[in-house]
Amino acid sequence: MAQRRLQRGRELAIDLGTANTLVFVRGEGIAVFEPSVVAIDEVTGRVHAVGEDARRMIGRTPASIRAIRPLRHGVIADFDVTADMLRYFIRRAGGGGGLSYSHVVLCVPSGTTDVERNAVEEATLAAGAARAYLIEEPLAAAIGAGLPVAESVGSLVVDIGGGTSEMAVTALGGLVVAHSIRVGGYELDDAIVRSLSTNQRLLIGQEQAEELKLEIGSALPGDDVPSTAEVAGRDLVNGLLRRVVVGADEVRLALEQPLAQIVDAVKDVLERTPPELSSDVADRGLML
Repeated sequence: MAQRRLQRGRELAIDLGTANTLVFVRGEGIAVFEPSVVAIDEVTGRVHAVGEDARRMIGRTPASIRAIRPLRHGVIADFDVTADMLRYFIRRAGGGGGLSYSHVVLCVPSGTTDVERNAVEEATLAAGAARAYLIEEPLAAAIGAGLPVAESVGSLVVDIGGGTSEMAVTALGGLVVAHSIRVGGYELDDAIVRSLSTNQRLLIGQEQAEELKLEIGSALPGDDVPSTAEVAGRDLVNGLLRRVVVGADEVRLALEQPLAQIVDAVKDVLERTPPELSSDVADRGLML
């Protein structure tokens, strides 16, 4: 048995997300939790930085270096860069030489096509894994949240990520009904950027929009958040630096449309849920 375990190598689980990548090592726990960002030197093609170091470069790099997110809406947009990023994160997880003999489980959005699923699997194998297995994100989220996935009772889980939102009803070890939309945290940030551009004639970056969202963002009036926050950006009229005070009401209005899309997707799942499982969901509620 020891010899078999030695040959098989480590067992890893990777959540390859649009915003962040997590690497879980069996028996050790979460070994890596880093932004899914890679900075590349466009002259030499060399990877300049990965993860948090690369995230800090977004919008601040010289002309020869480009900081990119190789995943869009939970699927691979740049295959080679994704493989490079995976190699780096595996080494960070204590792999030394890489993924040799490792068996890897990866999360993928439930709405991905066969081509997109194959791309994720091939990128993992290209990074050196012996085997790669895929699991739908809402099922992994339900297992991680401690829901009774293997039982005959229905559980509704909603997983809002950076690039996608997944909602599904689980029972008997699988997804009975699932829906995936390409709306997530980044769309919420973009909505704030557009709102300030239209209403305040102020251009801010996505990171500043995220800070506003975290500080004063809310879905409903009366939520326990500060009423205002200050943000700096470029005045679209004269091109100069300007600071403005933004109200929580303005941010809430900006978030209405993307949040409504997520709510509509949850309604779609509920409409397609069998009556027996609908009863379970009514009793047990929703895991967000």
